[in-house]
Amino acid sequence: MGLFKKASTRMSFIQANSDGRLHNAEAPSISPLDRGYLYGDAVYEVWRTFGRHVFAFEEHWERLERSAGAIGLSLPLDQAGCLIQIGRTVSAYRLETGWNSDCYIRLQVSRGTGALGLDPDLADRARWTLFVRGLDELDRTVLAQGQCLSVVRKYRRNARISIDPASKTGNYMNNLLCLREVRTRGAADAVILNQGGEVTEAPTSNLFFVAGRRIYTPPLSSGVLGGVTRQIVLHRLSRPEGVSIVERPILESQLGDFNECFLASTTKDIVPVSTIDEHRYDVGPETITIGLKTAFAVYMAANPGVWIEG
Repeated sequence: MGLFKKASTRMSFIQANSDGRLHNAEAPSISPLDRGYLYGDAVYEVWRTFGRHVFAFEEHWERLERSAGAIGLSLPLDQAGCLIQIGRTVSAYRLETGWNSDCYIRLQVSRGTGALGLDPDLADRARWTLFVRGLDELDRTVLAQGQCLSVVRKYRRNARISIDPASKTGNYMNNLLCLREVRTRGAADAVILNQGGEVTEAPTSNLFFVAGRRIYTPPLSSGVLGGVTRQIVLHRLSRPEGVSIVERPILESQLGDFNECFLASTTKDIVPVSTIDEHRYDVGPETITIGLKTAFAVYMAANPGVWIEG
């Protein structure tokens, strides 16, 4: 069961903006010597629009700066310049497609091009590309019935001492292979364990669990990305009286201790999970998960982000 359904055939078009040049994303735009292509020597960030705003722009920008700093990459855009280029790209996408709903935005920054070789000093200058397309519509069946997940068996989360999962770099092979494995078993998404057997996250989402009136999520020290939506759930959402949130390590053997589970990410916001392998979780309108999803919609309406479209 897919998480999203395509709202229109127009969704197949992706608007790109490479170093300020607007073009169809299918058109050639980067050199074969680009280090992002050759070595994954790149960072990226993803936003979504809410109305005519970029939701949580500053929070995502701060994470982009942390990711770039972690690999010693100087960003070629500042915040103001990035917002101008996002506005141009979103407007171009709307003009091309007639799309009037919310958009998905991705900024990819590579170290640049240069002679073949791993040495970062071979790079000439950082280069960037923005991608914009329509934001997929959440499948209401999934919202009502929940997602089916499976624990990855062949792979583990890469250790923080190597490539820290807290950085959004061009090296996503670990996540890709984890998702590929569980898809062969019919699961919609993956639960990745770290090398100590602790639950970390899904390939593109943070994981939360509910037991009674308490919500649990793995700490960053387990090897998870510090998701912006995760932070909003932890620190900014209003919760029903008596409901608390705890960050603590969660072992695979404890997956049966919870009565609810949900995914959280920028493009999905909050999505209920119905199963993780043999473990079943409550779904439906009376759950804490759906209460949080409703609270998240209220939060977005009150905090839509930075205005980008005139």
